[in-house]
Amino acid sequence: MRWIVRFLFKVFGWKIDKHSPSGIKKCVVVMGPHTSNWDFILGKMAFMSYGIKANYLIKKESFFFPLGFFLKKMGGIPVDRKKKNNITLRTKELFLENDELFLVFTPEGTRKYNPNWKKGFYYVAIESNVPIYIAYVDYATKTGGFHSLFEPTGDVEKDIRSIKLVLSKFQAKVPENGVRVE
Repeated sequence: MRWIVRFLFKVFGWKIDKHSPSGIKKCVVVMGPHTSNWDFILGKMAFMSYGIKANYLIKKESFFFPLGFFLKKMGGIPVDRKKKNNITLRTKELFLENDELFLVFTPEGTRKYNPNWKKGFYYVAIESNVPIYIAYVDYATKTGGFHSLFEPTGDVEKDIRSIKLVLSKFQAKVPENGVRVE
């Protein structure tokens, strides 16, 4: 399957970043900028080209037949957003239960511009004692993949600003909705 994905990237003029998460078995992946549903498709294909199974938290309501079957096959993990859940605790359990887990978050929380990122990814990484890997998609250069490993310092605002600085360098599919540092 990896060669098919690499072939498709080549046909459409896309490149995969050479940075690889080799040696990493568990991490939170912060993906950005996220302004289009194409970001998910490109990201999923990039993970496949790296040979990594990525997982995503998706609202439980999306897991109806037959879509639910496909979402689970693609790494979707249902989350009931109506109940008062401790998602951080649940994801910590997921990290403990799995030998390998790349849990992907789009902290913008929307495909529109949002200066106020959701911080759940950060608390999941801290609580689960896993690093954060920054991943990106850049429509200007038609490149995507893993950028760099980020070790949380405990200063949430400073760390999110640092991650935004990295991701703000990449052009989103809808540029006016991309990541900005304020």
